[in-house]
Amino acid sequence: MSTGRGSVAGSARVLVTGAAGRLGTAVLAELAGQGLAVTALVAEDPGPLRADRVVVGDARDPVAVADALDEVTAVVHLAALASPEVAAPDVVFATNTQATFVVLNEAGRAGVRRAVLASSLSVTGLPFARSTPRPRPAYLPLDVALPLQIEDPYALSKQVDEATAAMMHRRYGMTAVALRFPFLGDPDRLAGHAARLARDPAVGASEVWSYLDLRDAARACLLGLTAELTGAPVLFVAAPETLVSIPTRELLAAHLPDVPCRAELFGCEVAIDLAPARTLLGFSARHPYPPS
Repeated sequence: MSTGRGSVAGSARVLVTGAAGRLGTAVLAELAGQGLAVTALVAEDPGPLRADRVVVGDARDPVAVADALDEVTAVVHLAALASPEVAAPDVVFATNTQATFVVLNEAGRAGVRRAVLASSLSVTGLPFARSTPRPRPAYLPLDVALPLQIEDPYALSKQVDEATAAMMHRRYGMTAVALRFPFLGDPDRLAGHAARLARDPAVGASEVWSYLDLRDAARACLLGLTAELTGAPVLFVAAPETLVSIPTRELLAAHLPDVPCRAELFGCEVAIDLAPARTLLGFSARHPYPPS
């Protein structure tokens, strides 16, 4: 396993792809708060960003990515089409998987040995499923061993992204952490989603009513860069409680009654196994909704 640009201390420079997006801007703020030098790769000029270098280019373009990787020691890869509904299916799949392959492969070729990439709870195949009856998880809490039931191009792209990260670890010795994010938002966006779920809790069943504040999501990315770990771990990250005030056992009894639950869930505890993220990253959410 070769050594390379793998440190995020001292003279570290972090490349953030998709830096102008909702999560990207939160990650830029988190990295800036740590005093880290940041290169932002964006598809088009978005105006001021909290980065001391901005490269305008496509994350699928090896030339643009190689330029953005100048002096970079670690990568946070967020550039992606964010759902199967924003473009044609082939475009969603091809765009996301090509960007992940190009960014991680060029980073590996450049000697970068630490990367974090945005996966999604949607990789389970449940949130965007349209078949009838709707698929249910094989069991709860959700964990990385859960059988996937993918039927949409976005979920499939995230499955391929996680496999790409594992491949880059084997090829280059890169530590590549894939974070399976749930619904993300600032307090205003979370408030809107919470209101929708209060009106119709069934809407949130496919995501087990989970969420994460963008500030916590950004900190999870930072921990993915700094934690003492190797390999290509895939980790669920989420707030420890749901976005609904109804106790979780009542929600499951009403909306997922036929799904076996392997853990005792108390109060509004989220039905996701968050222990690996706590163990490997030292991550636990700090920003509950509503604020305590």
